[in-house]
Amino acid sequence: MSGHAYVGRFAPSPTGPLHIGSLIAALASCLEAHHQSGQWLIRMEDVDAPRTVAGAADTILRQLDDYGFTWEGPVLWQSRRLDAYRAALDQLREAGFAYPCACSRREIADSALLAPDGAHRYPGTCRNGLPAGRKARAWRVKADTSTLAWQDALQGPQHEDIVETVGDFVLLRADGQFAYQLAVVVDDAAQGVTHIVRGADLLDSTARQIHLQRLLGYPQPAYAHLPVATSTTGEKLSKQTLAAPLDAQSPVKDLLRALTFLGQQPPAELASESVTGVWQWARSNWRLAAVPRMRQQAI
Repeated sequence: MSGHAYVGRFAPSPTGPLHIGSLIAALASCLEAHHQSGQWLIRMEDVDAPRTVAGAADTILRQLDDYGFTWEGPVLWQSRRLDAYRAALDQLREAGFAYPCACSRREIADSALLAPDGAHRYPGTCRNGLPAGRKARAWRVKADTSTLAWQDALQGPQHEDIVETVGDFVLLRADGQFAYQLAVVVDDAAQGVTHIVRGADLLDSTARQIHLQRLLGYPQPAYAHLPVATSTTGEKLSKQTLAAPLDAQSPVKDLLRALTFLGQQPPAELASESVTGVWQWARSNWRLAAVPRMRQQAI
């Protein structure tokens, strides 16, 4: 764990190469860490083995290097930390906060309980014990808590009642894979992460992560959720929507595009600069307060 007052991180999933949306998140988190004279770490979130693409992690690290990123310490690989996630699950289980669940996705989909967004919410079928003749498929954490409130540096005051929005959520899936929510909380605590700058598509995960942080006795990081880059038709740019990967032949152009998206107003003459020149300007002129305060915007 770091002793720095500010520790930030970029945590890509190796399901494909980085695209402009990934670059925006990486750039903002890195520049804010530098602005705060803090550390910036890299974590490879490869805990979801079925979704991990062979060679993608190496591609991502090469892309970050091509675009002028530097980070402190070794890369942390989630796939090598399964024992840590198991220990956290055991801690929750022994404290009575986690329980085994036999329900299938189909059974949950048939639930009459709906979250405000219309999604099916877990009805708590196994909360007080497995039904007779049923075996555990997954492990869930109890969502018993009052409404969680926190301040987001960009999105402002936030609050969520996870009992009403998600219910008891999964920590260990039926396929034996640890859930993202558990892994990210354990790793942020282990790496001493104090500030999380990431896309607003993950804003809905924050309450669940704060809930786990409190149950596990971890400190709560500060959060800043950036607008998510979308196409002109409003579709989020992601690997799932086949967003174009970054082109190592045009790093200056892409960096300037990302800075403009982030409201930093880089001068036109930077287009003729080197990657190093762009970074020098960006570090000297970065202002988190200039980032647009919205959930998404076209790029």
